[in-house]
Amino acid sequence: MVNFYLNARKVAARGTGFQVTPRLFIIVPDQRLRELGLDDEPHKISHAPRSYPQVFPKYRNPAEPSETWAGRGKKPRWLTAQLKSGKRIDDFRIDLAAA
Repeated sequence: MVNFYLNARKVAARGTGFQVTPRLFIIVPDQRLRELGLDDEPHKISHAPRSYPQVFPKYRNPAEPSETWAGRGKKPRWLTAQLKSGKRIDDFRIDLAAA
């Protein structure tokens, strides 16, 4: 196995358009490495941040219509105060048909 790895490195050193990955001992075309973003350091993968879809608001503060909440994360203070006063969360739901 070591002999194969050394021979593969010799082939790659000739400028044949191939690189040898140090951990996997396989020959990978340079173009494929560039597509995967591995051409600089073949043993490290670059992690791009994941894109998330836009989340639309589901609840609106009737006293301040610009204050909305999508229903994710911690409840906003205005909603918590209204819920403590006895109102239901459905009272603040945005009507999707009107939007």
